[in-house]
Amino acid sequence: MMGVQATASRLFFDFCLDDHVPIDHQLRGIDQHLDLARVRAALKPFYSSTGRPSIDPELMIRMLLVGNCMGIRSERRLCEEVHLNLAYRWFCRLGLDGKVPDHSTFSKNRHGRFRESNILRHLFETVVARCMAEGLVSADGFAVDASLIPADVNKHHSVRSSDWKPEDISDEACRATREYLATLDDAAFGAATPVPPKFVSLADPAAQWTAQRKGPAFFAYSTNYLIDTDHGVIVDVEATRSIRQAEVGAAQTMLDRTEDRFGLKPGYLTADTAYGAAQNLAWLVKRKQITPHIPVFDKSTRTDGTFSRSDFTWDPDADRYTCPAGKELVQFRRTYAMPRTGVAR
Repeated sequence: MMGVQATASRLFFDFCLDDHVPIDHQLRGIDQHLDLARVRAALKPFYSSTGRPSIDPELMIRMLLVGNCMGIRSERRLCEEVHLNLAYRWFCRLGLDGKVPDHSTFSKNRHGRFRESNILRHLFETVVARCMAEGLVSADGFAVDASLIPADVNKHHSVRSSDWKPEDISDEACRATREYLATLDDAAFGAATPVPPKFVSLADPAAQWTAQRKGPAFFAYSTNYLIDTDHGVIVDVEATRSIRQAEVGAAQTMLDRTEDRFGLKPGYLTADTAYGAAQNLAWLVKRKQITPHIPVFDKSTRTDGTFSRSDFTWDPDADRYTCPAGKELVQFRRTYAMPRTGVAR
């Protein structure tokens, strides 16, 4: 006999939201160790003492954690998912009838109070401190690397760097452009290298035109991670342009900051060849007393048809190099419009 689902009319329901969230759900494990007690105290100076009550900052941070843990990149979709998903509602302390804030609230707070108070870094460092207290960070050795984050810009809305004039930008430019102009002298962005990029995005000038994935070039940023090799715990993070010089500078910044905030200094640092420049290796060994486990950034072997370093012959007695053509290399030489006579060198 075929059954028919019948919905009984009831005036009252006995419903416990906690009973409908699985015991092994990811958010239960996060909630068990999440400490947001200091969030309100850290944000209090950035709120007015008068006016209507604002959205609870703890609610917004919990929703942002849901988005990051569940891979929900769109804040508009995040609000929809929290509205519908019982586990998300439980984690955000919304209950069954709690109102989900509008998606525009996140962008306003992220570019306002959250940035001014640096609350997200405060929350990150709270998690690192908890990992240290649980013995998950040994500081025997760290590893550093960068991941590419594609920028949300269109290649067709960009210009060649020679056609981009920062001095012509007005005060009414978009927020990303004004923020980039403010970081032109920052080692992580404008001052990372004197070499101008091939293209500049009009909507987001700080995004770097790169092709590091050995595929089509695109605009991107780099997220740099400093990781404890014992348990794979990320102890610091820094965002830069996607260029080697900026990533090396970010590694130094993270090492200094980790030592200053937590008193952690690794015995060795592991990284790939991008971090193997002589200046960086000297900084690690001489200034920080950290053993680098990093391949040397060596360009002595040429593949462009020019001579490699091994093609030159060194004569220690005469203190000179001889090129493959038999010519002696001199240390100093000036170029004159009219060649001088009677001069051997």
